[in-house]
Order: sequence, then structure tokens, then C-alpha cells
Amino acid sequence: MELTITLENSDQRLQLFGSADANLRYIREMCKVHITARDGLVKLSGPKEAVVQASEVLELMQQRLKRIDHLGKADMDDLIRQAAQAPSDHDRQLLNVYAPGRKIVPRSSGQEKYIKAIQEHDLVFCTGPAGTGKTYLAVAAAVSMLKQNRIRRIVLARPAVEAGEKLGFLPGDMQAKVNPYLRPLFDALGDMMEYGQIKKFMLNDIVEVIPLAFMRGRTLNGALAILDEAQNTTIAQMLMFLTRLGHDSKMVVTGDDSQSDLGKDQQSGLVDGLTRLRGIKGVAIIRLTKADIVRHRLVQKIVKAYENNRS
Repeated sequence: MELTITLENSDQRLQLFGSADANLRYIREMCKVHITARDGLVKLSGPKEAVVQASEVLELMQQRLKRIDHLGKADMDDLIRQAAQAPSDHDRQLLNVYAPGRKIVPRSSGQEKYIKAIQEHDLVFCTGPAGTGKTYLAVAAAVSMLKQNRIRRIVLARPAVEAGEKLGFLPGDMQAKVNPYLRPLFDALGDMMEYGQIKKFMLNDIVEVIPLAFMRGRTLNGALAILDEAQNTTIAQMLMFLTRLGHDSKMVVTGDDSQSDLGKDQQSGLVDGLTRLRGIKGVAIIRLTKADIVRHRLVQKIVKAYENNRS
């Protein structure tokens, strides 16, 4: 088995790999795998169980380096022991996407609950601060279901709301003006399939990335539809989106209900929807916290600083 892992922070390679790649050599010796590293990529090859264990060690190493600056031998022994005791891929919420060797797994208990909710419910609301993986994991779940033929198409939508900046005078046609709003969705897709495949899927309407307004009047059958940045929807827009749900379809609504770019006289459709739909069978509400943040380690501190300022 071969697996290529993209490092979260390629600037942290020295701390991760160790002096003269000592940590990589130790993983190779203990897990019985072949390892090569170049730039921000680490390639593992060998028996499946050994590769899975080694990839788990690398994942745990990256998580620990968010808290400390150096990995000693005691740390490595502890992480290898943890990896050996970790659940198998069969037990984990492993998301199988199109990109060769790409392994996407939830990195916190909150993210585990999120993925499980998407798999078991037709409508999922997920709220939380920046960096918790709300959008990324929803797209990964959709791509994984598409690959397994559990859905026929993916629809990714975002409200085109200006975040304090006026975009009306930007050059270009309507598509050029809305593309910046949709960029995060394209970025997530680009991690999970090759550019040529994204282009092919979009030409065949298997994958659609559109402004929320373009959803009006449609019914989505056999699809997984994701509404991103839902805190910037009005109540009417949220109702419009949710009533697009068709047969054999799922919906995921993501956003940070603590902030909105709507006008002061407009109530967020996300906040309203969370209140109205709580407790309805078939609807799951997942709230991620700063403990689920998996971006750069500073993001947790930034979120905490702003939370303190609000209080």
C-alpha cells in the first residue's frame, strides 16, 4: 500500500522530521514502512496495517507540535504507542476521496460526531468558529458519497454577501464578481480531486458551485447540497434553500452563528433555523468549538482572544 500525506504546516518540517530526519527513521524502524519526504509531502509504502499506523503517528506528531516545539524520543515512543492502540480504518470515519493517496479523517471528537451526523441524517446544521473544518469536512463527506455512488451529484452554495466591502464596481461579468465568494468551496474540492476531474464533473453537472440565489425554483434529487456561510442568509433565503430538498438527498448547512455580515435590521437565517428546527426527527445540529480547530495553532489563540473581547 502507498499513501501520500500533505503536511498541515510545511514550515514545521524540521521539528516534525527531527534532526537529520531522525523521527522519520524511527517511524520507519518501528512501523516497518518505507518513508520518503519532499517539500510538504510524506510518502509511505509497505503493508497496509504498517502504513496506516505510520500515518497515524505522523498525524499525532503534527497535533502535538501545536502544543510543544520539539519532539523527543519519549514523545515518539508515546505517539507510536497511541497509534498502535488507535481504532482501525474500518472503525474510523475515513473519507475516501478521488485524489490518489489522500486520506481525510476527522481530527477531534466533535468532527467525528459531525461526519457521523452527515451519514445518518438528511439535514445537518453545523456551527462553530473559523478553522473547525465545517466546510472542508462537509465537502469531503459529499465527495466520498459521490465516489461510493450514494449520491449522484454535489451542489455547493454560498450567499453572496459583502463583508464590509463594496464589490459592485469590480471589473468583469456576474460570474467574475461572484467567484471570490465561492473560492473557499473550490479550494476544498481541489484537495479532493484533480483539476481536470473537477472541470469534467462541473461540465456534466455532477458538481455545481453556485451563489445561493441561483437555487431558487429548483428541486434537488439524489444530491448532497451544502450551504456554506449560512449566518449570512436571511430567514427567507434559508427557507428557500431548505425546501429544495428532494428524494434521496441530503443537506448540510454550515456557518458561524456568532458573526454575520447582514445589516443590523436583518435576522440571520442560520440562527432562526437552529431555533425552529431543533428537535425535529431527521435533523441533526452539531456545534463545534475552539477545541475542534485544526488550522494553524495560532487560530485557536486568535479565536479565544476575540471571544474574551466580546465578553
